[in-house]
Amino acid sequence: MSTTGSATSSSLWHRPYVKLAIALLCLAVLLSIELLTNTDIRIGGLMVAVPALSATFLPPGQVLFVVLLTLPSVYLAAINNHTLDTKPFPVSFATVVLISIASVVTATVRQRRERELAQSRWAAAVMQDLLLRPLPCRLGPLSISSVYIAAQEEANIGGDVYAAAVTARSVRLMVGDVEGKGLGAVEAAGYLLSAFRQAARNGTTLAELPDVLDRRLRDEFVDAQATSGDALDGDALDGDALDSVSRRRVMEGFVTAVIVEFREGEDVVRIANRGHPPPLLIRQGDVLPLDPIEFAPPLGLGDLRADEHHVDTYELAVGDRLLLYTDGVIEARDAAGHFYPLADRVARWTDRDSAEMIDAIRSDLLRHVGARPTDDVAMVAVQRMV
Repeated sequence: MSTTGSATSSSLWHRPYVKLAIALLCLAVLLSIELLTNTDIRIGGLMVAVPALSATFLPPGQVLFVVLLTLPSVYLAAINNHTLDTKPFPVSFATVVLISIASVVTATVRQRRERELAQSRWAAAVMQDLLLRPLPCRLGPLSISSVYIAAQEEANIGGDVYAAAVTARSVRLMVGDVEGKGLGAVEAAGYLLSAFRQAARNGTTLAELPDVLDRRLRDEFVDAQATSGDALDGDALDGDALDSVSRRRVMEGFVTAVIVEFREGEDVVRIANRGHPPPLLIRQGDVLPLDPIEFAPPLGLGDLRADEHHVDTYELAVGDRLLLYTDGVIEARDAAGHFYPLADRVARWTDRDSAEMIDAIRSDLLRHVGARPTDDVAMVAVQRMV
């Protein structure tokens, strides 16, 4: 079937009363066969399946309408096949009535859940707009392309995040990955993005930024733990207790992140990496991972190491690109258990622009896993234009 034909069929299926017409047609066909054939095999009992199946795709009012037509149809079939006066008929008809009532109830419950799901999806879309603001296509001397794939089909956002911020003399981009899943991960993502944007407004330097984000996350983790009822019998927490709560909370959640900064008039990129997969530098067909010179723990675990965080500096010429990504990309497995070879695949598409390259990676990644990824995926491609 052509794409146009498939689209037309789908459109017809979702039109009002088309599904009802199909259910009524099935009922009419079964009744006609019962009345017009003279076989010993009676199919009138199959008519009860029509309201039962209708409950899976019709609203309660339409299911009730089908029921009101099914009951007299069953009665008429009993008259036709001379079973109306038999002893089993009252039991059979009562069974039809019970199944019909159950069908209306089932349709009512299904419709309520569909509305709740639609409301949840709307709320998730609003949350995505608030947290994952779309990155601009152009920001200062940079062109930017991005993609986000949530692991859960019904979700628009998970624990992977990206953001851009502009300071007085620079442009910053961040890609992060919150440990864990669910609402807790989304909550931590919100803390991270809020702190990242606030730091840009406050003039925080890149060298200071990881520690600022780290402290903000640990403070929020402590507050969340304290207000959840785990705060030591509800009493106020002293310093030692706060430290204990903080450590317990961060054992449950932390954030890996990489932050890149492009300063006006400079031919370099500065990178602060906190336990995150290294960005890929794409230069004249070559793909080079920019591994951090010194390891630093993920955000939220900063109390494990008090040293000042190191910022790496790399040359970035006009036309060079950086690919930032989360571990959902490189840890995606195919059916044989092989990880996705990101750097090797990127090398195939270095001649494409950033948007086309990102789209190619996305399509290739989905083919690699053969389904939706089991972990959230975020990618940002940045190219220096001038």
